[in-house]
Amino acid sequence: MEERKKVALVAHDNCKQNLLEWVEWNWEILIQHKLICTGTTGNLVEKVLQERLQENGKMKTLNVTKLKSGPLGGDQQLGALICDGDVDILIFFWDAMEPQPHDVDVKALLRIATLYNIIYACSRSAADFVISSPLLSAKYCPVSNEFIDNYANRKLTNHETHG
Repeated sequence: MEERKKVALVAHDNCKQNLLEWVEWNWEILIQHKLICTGTTGNLVEKVLQERLQENGKMKTLNVTKLKSGPLGGDQQLGALICDGDVDILIFFWDAMEPQPHDVDVKALLRIATLYNIIYACSRSAADFVISSPLLSAKYCPVSNEFIDNYANRKLTNHETHG
């Protein structure tokens, strides 16, 4: 993992304002990294960052990749990026009180983040700890997950291959 991290920012509707406040607070750190966002969150994050840059007289091109909205496949797109090694950190402010129409996608995304051993934060406090870590701006080599290696190298028996 290079010094410049690939940071995914995601928020459910009821948590978008909280994420945007967090982005405003941490904008100077975030603009140093490659950002990946789902749907509306990406447009809102980009707007906040552009406003902060203008207010502070900084000329910088933002690096924000915007995926589809979560319920429209954005969570799955993000999961695929994680599998391909294109996400280092996931900041996901999810609504723990409201059922989502794509709850299975959310669960799958968090499962993939765990499986591929990327850091993720699902609350503002956890996100604060992640963004303030000295590892954020340093090279870091995470330990590969042995489950992936074991699964990829498993031996199948005849009845498993004819199912």
